[in-house]
Amino acid sequence: MIVATLAVGYLFHREVIFSHGAGDMAQTFEIKSGEGVKEIAKNLESGQLVKSDLYFNYFIWKTGSREKLQAGKYELRGSMTIPEIVQVLSLGEVVSNEVKITFPEGTSLKDMAEILKQKGFDSENFLNIAKSGAGVKADYEFLASKPEKASLEGFLFPDTYIFWKDTNEANIASRMLLNFEEKLTLEMRSEIKKQNRTVFEAVTMASILEKEVKTPEDMKIASGIFWDRIEFGMPLQSCATIAYVLGKEKKQYSFDDTRTPSSYNTYINKGLPPGPINNPGMNALRAAIFPAKTDYVYFLTDPETGKTIFSSTIEEHDANKVKYGL
Repeated sequence: MIVATLAVGYLFHREVIFSHGAGDMAQTFEIKSGEGVKEIAKNLESGQLVKSDLYFNYFIWKTGSREKLQAGKYELRGSMTIPEIVQVLSLGEVVSNEVKITFPEGTSLKDMAEILKQKGFDSENFLNIAKSGAGVKADYEFLASKPEKASLEGFLFPDTYIFWKDTNEANIASRMLLNFEEKLTLEMRSEIKKQNRTVFEAVTMASILEKEVKTPEDMKIASGIFWDRIEFGMPLQSCATIAYVLGKEKKQYSFDDTRTPSSYNTYINKGLPPGPINNPGMNALRAAIFPAKTDYVYFLTDPETGKTIFSSTIEEHDANKVKYGL
């Protein structure tokens, strides 16, 4: 009887020490502040990280490890034994399998790729996907007006995202498109149709506004000016498009700069450029869709403060250029 009891105890001890959960794929396991051993054990079992919560509870009791467990996020695998799991949870080696990435408003595809590269992702693969649309959902209604060969520039919504470290670049682009889908409200879509414009045109305008002016109010005024110029058959004369063509920003662009041959040069071409020049944020999108109606015809930017100076006549505009040294 004693021998049988010892044998059972030995086998149980072996199970506690050498058993493991299911699978070798890493997953994030979180211990929340205030959680007790029993709750932690149940969560480990639910996640198939341990074979039985009973084994985990026993090990913690036997080794006196209760006070060693620390709240936080940990990277665990089902192939780990209970002693190995407890070691990770006890040492406070918090490892999150998540990556937090922020894309500022007005970030171009090229700059997005660079940001992703710094976070350990494949920037070239991301650029190829963003340019071709390969591997991402393409049947969104808002993409219907996008020319077939146009990239996803303008539609990868700039925001703060949390991705898994091992996610692929197609999933990243897809998540950003889904965010755009959520941000473009029914009201905004209806207004675009009401104005006999397309989403692609609105996004292209928004990308220009994103770089031309700073505040939401000024964006709406500048939007009204630009749409009026298109209606009257005037060139937009947007310095943001010159910066895009030249690949660099200047305080003041020369006459020769404004003559640079490019379909994106809105000084020598009328109407909108062929497509967005960056990925605009919500303020610019709303400004492009809901422009302000004013008497203003011209505007410039104070190089010292960045403030937008509007004017109603060419004489007033010329005077402002002298005043602000432009």
